[in-house]
Amino acid sequence: MPKRYIVKLDQHKNLVSAAFRSRGYTPEEASDWSRICSDASWHGIQSHNAIKAMHLDTLFGSKRGGCKPGAQIEVIDSRFKATEVWNANSKCGPSVAYQAIDRCIELADKYGTGTVSVDNAFHYLWGGGYVLEAARRGYIGYTACTAMLAEVVPYNGRAPTLGTNPHSWSFPTTKSIGFPILIDWATSIVAMGKVQAVKREGGRMPMKCGVDAKGIPTDDPSSIVALLPFGQHKGYGMSLLDELLAGFIGGPIPTQRGRFCGDTRKRSTCFFFQVTHPDAIAGNHFEKGRTTTQNITNIIEDVLGHGNENCMLPGQLEAEAARQSSEAGGLLFTENEIESFNNIASESEIENLKLSELEICEK
Repeated sequence: MPKRYIVKLDQHKNLVSAAFRSRGYTPEEASDWSRICSDASWHGIQSHNAIKAMHLDTLFGSKRGGCKPGAQIEVIDSRFKATEVWNANSKCGPSVAYQAIDRCIELADKYGTGTVSVDNAFHYLWGGGYVLEAARRGYIGYTACTAMLAEVVPYNGRAPTLGTNPHSWSFPTTKSIGFPILIDWATSIVAMGKVQAVKREGGRMPMKCGVDAKGIPTDDPSSIVALLPFGQHKGYGMSLLDELLAGFIGGPIPTQRGRFCGDTRKRSTCFFFQVTHPDAIAGNHFEKGRTTTQNITNIIEDVLGHGNENCMLPGQLEAEAARQSSEAGGLLFTENEIESFNNIASESEIENLKLSELEICEK
């Protein structure tokens, strides 16, 4: 494992918030960018940290017209009480997502479930962070979105016509097993952010997860121009699911998204959020009179029994990374990541916020 440096949360927040404010974002939006970036790094998510967030903004964001700092969310009139549809008007993704998950929780408290779908959206970075927020507060959370670019090849195809289109679920299982179950993945074999992270560290992918310019599968992150779906037809189907949800919400064709050419065609993404109150699905007829918490514990013990004791649960890696961050007293970054942060500081003309004289994490 590369040497890692400890960056205090306030150091990280100040640098990231200032960098986004230098790009025209409001203080509240810059704070939301910093919040989701910090949460991702706290949980060890290298593929969706602040470096990725700034990269996305450079490619598609405030200077390209894909994101409009200070934009206001419009709630569309609906006859359905437990669901809402929002027009984000290209507002920054994390600000929209945090508000959406809060609204879903409000609706779930009243109706048992709450759904918010969002049109004209901009990338929200790490979906796992929003559903974890729901799980921390005792709810079952789910989100899906379409990616900014079509960079995934359909099963048995050769041209990228799908987004990486992640799905994220989280369950309030901390009382049962010590941490929330988090099932969070791109529908490609890996996220493009992971390819970029491996390339930044000079490594190779663990498998041939993408194709080069000739359409040949490769594990060289420098040669990958498009990604392959995980599980062949299964990942393809789950990626298509996001495209269809977006289609019903109002999203454009996948190969049009994120490609700003100065015309008026729609190029935005869509979000889908759903929160369920556990009491709304409880049959209250648990075996041997167990409580919900006891029943979940019993199920997990059975899954990990029978010789499966060394298996890992979804969300366990993120929980372990969070424990390491807590013990270190800050976020953990490699030397190459620190260099990237300092480049961001220089580009944003916030030299005073560069990261220096950092403590090395010895564990």
